[in-house]
Amino acid sequence: MAQVTEQQVLDALKAVQDTEQGRDIVSLGMVTGLSVQEGRVSFAIEVDPARGPKLEGLRQEAQKAVEALPGIAGVTAALTAHSARGAAQPASAAPAPRPLGGKPAAGSRTGGTAPHSHGHSHGHSHAPQQPAPQSASQAAKPLVPGVRAIIAVASGKGGVGKSTTSVNLALALAAIGRKVGLLDADIYGPSLPRMMGITGKPTTTPDGKTLKPMENYGVKCMSMGFMVAEDTPMIWRGPMVMSALEQMLRDVEWGDLDVLVVDMPPGTGDAQLTMAQRVPLAGAVIVSTPQDIALLDARKGLNMFRKVDVPVFGVIENMSYFLCPHCGERSDIFSHGGARKEAERMGVDFLGEIPLDIAIRETSDSGKPIVVSQPSSPHAAAYRAIAEAVWAKLSGGAVRAMPKISIE
Repeated sequence: MAQVTEQQVLDALKAVQDTEQGRDIVSLGMVTGLSVQEGRVSFAIEVDPARGPKLEGLRQEAQKAVEALPGIAGVTAALTAHSARGAAQPASAAPAPRPLGGKPAAGSRTGGTAPHSHGHSHGHSHAPQQPAPQSASQAAKPLVPGVRAIIAVASGKGGVGKSTTSVNLALALAAIGRKVGLLDADIYGPSLPRMMGITGKPTTTPDGKTLKPMENYGVKCMSMGFMVAEDTPMIWRGPMVMSALEQMLRDVEWGDLDVLVVDMPPGTGDAQLTMAQRVPLAGAVIVSTPQDIALLDARKGLNMFRKVDVPVFGVIENMSYFLCPHCGERSDIFSHGGARKEAERMGVDFLGEIPLDIAIRETSDSGKPIVVSQPSSPHAAAYRAIAEAVWAKLSGGAVRAMPKISIE
């Protein structure tokens, strides 16, 4: 079957009319960020902020128009509102934070956006966005039915080994007898396919509306890396990232899972806020290296989850020390014990330390993580101990309800 082209997508979108302006959304220049990758289409529809809450129907119409094309494997469509000063705002991808009283908080805000294809970037908008009204049945519908608990593995900065920790934690949870899924939420830098040794693309259910997760080592997996080539940059704005995250949660046949581990992107931006607002996270695990600079950023990540009322299960110190494979001498390359002290200072548990070891790096790069390729190693045992501690926290209490939050 021939692959769908950008022109075919644009032709389909020309049938979608903005009734208030009396023209189609392509002629009006409302379609931006169009990307077509092997049958998977993503785009944004730029609208006036004041109209954003009313145009969810327009977005759905545009998405259905593209889905009707032959050769379509999936569609991600998002509304992007632009204020008069040009700051991009998500119009429908994620609702504005709400306080316990149910009304938008004074000063609440949505996240900023990622750079678009022309190299410009947009800052945060401080104007609160009103979400499209939801029926009671829509609001009550779980985003990931069948999943008992969802945990986020996060860090305040990149380069601390968060993805390696996420993968080995998921495999360790499976090793202690749990039904586990693993979601790669890092849209811009997906690494799960390589680390889990998975190639190919996910298939869909017979109705074509739901993706089947990929699977290896007994863990169900989903990543944007399955949809696009490894060297393809994802040049997406924030609202498109948020919509893609929701689709990878909602439109994937995860089945019955004890726990879904989410490998979060580094930082405290759109993706993290979307997960905190739209997903009933059972808790978060913070990964840091021992040195002061990394701990400063880890502290920001920990405080972000506290601010949005997500329990922090504890801190893991990665690259904690180095043992020379030749002489056995220990070197604290990035210092040592900083994460334990930080955990104590912040009043959370210290979950364990993982050394800087070439075996962990080599097994991750080769798609055979150390928990499954060297299960009797002390490193695999350390990951299993962390998994046991995390599972004990999950088992000790019910998964919290969907949060209602206010960000100052």
